[in-house]
Amino acid sequence: MNYLTAGESHGPQLTGILEGIPSGLHLNIDEINAQLKKRQGGYGRGNRQQIEHDQVTVVGGVRHGITLGSPIALVVNNRDHAHWNEIMDPVSPETAENTLRKVERPRPGHADLVGGMKYRHRDLRNVLERSSARETAIRVAIGAICKQLLEQLGIKIAGYVEQIGPVATAGNPELDVAKIEAEVEQNDLRIIDQSKVDQIHDLIDQTKKAGDTLGGIIRVVATNVPAGLGSYVSWDTKLDAKLAAAVMGVNAMKGVEIGDGFKAATHMGSQVMDEIDWDKQDGFFRNSDHLGGFEGGMTNGMPIIVKAAMKPIPTLYKPLQSVDVETKEVKKASVERSDTTAIVPASIVIESVVAIELAKAITDKFDGDNLQRLQEQLAAYKAEIENF
Repeated sequence: MNYLTAGESHGPQLTGILEGIPSGLHLNIDEINAQLKKRQGGYGRGNRQQIEHDQVTVVGGVRHGITLGSPIALVVNNRDHAHWNEIMDPVSPETAENTLRKVERPRPGHADLVGGMKYRHRDLRNVLERSSARETAIRVAIGAICKQLLEQLGIKIAGYVEQIGPVATAGNPELDVAKIEAEVEQNDLRIIDQSKVDQIHDLIDQTKKAGDTLGGIIRVVATNVPAGLGSYVSWDTKLDAKLAAAVMGVNAMKGVEIGDGFKAATHMGSQVMDEIDWDKQDGFFRNSDHLGGFEGGMTNGMPIIVKAAMKPIPTLYKPLQSVDVETKEVKKASVERSDTTAIVPASIVIESVVAIELAKAITDKFDGDNLQRLQEQLAAYKAEIENF
């Protein structure tokens, strides 16, 4: 299974092609759009979300609502392109009029400057349009399809916000996906601890007034994942490594933890290893989940726990120092429309890329041509390892 995305932030559309989804999956388009709507929500979002009302259009790989096994082609239109039509027209030649929004003062912390150097772009808009987090809308659509596939296999996933800026919001870490989903839907921050909502609203308001931005920490939990996905035999077959790479591939992510992560480094081994137990009904299991559902790069049957650290957004309304790429004069960085914090939608994005990697692992291990055959093979495999 693999996917590819294309499109610019203010271009006509975002396009995605997802290859390797089994035939026979009843695709719920409303559920994909619900995930896209969640990605647009959250306290601290900017004005762009008042313009866009993301909806997916499926243009290939599905017939009468059922996947065919062929590549699935998806489109999410950019409504804001109407205001950028001349500036972002894919085919019209460059003129003085359509370069009015030329960017020559790169933003610290963004791809602007290095991307311009790498691809020889003098107008850094050519970089920032693609490096924008707007691209994650199509990844959420792809992840929503993967979530629907995983649900048909009994695997549930939920992502939520554990910390915003300096304020921890998790309460007691939760492993029950249904409970997580019920709690985070009660507020516009996707946090479990309802008592922190007002405090964080105030923090975001103060940060916006200061022209600054906030990052945070995201936690994703996946349950009922079978043991044995991934492998220990080579470094590039370890599934936890693939998950870490997928998470780091999301805009603004600067750190990934599996299970207790960095905290485990401060504890004794006896406090970190998950002791093994066995009973007749479930076979082997662990009495704790400090290692986040992984041993030796393989799933061990316990809930998968992935955490991501997101840096604050680099577009500041009180911009930092930069240098004009043409004149080499020290100037303030360019300002693009942005959010005070995007940690809430980022939790949906991280949830989506985790779903994609788990779906990849499942279709790698079992026959992924047809959903029913995949379900049969997975059931037989689970029965086998339970009787090990």
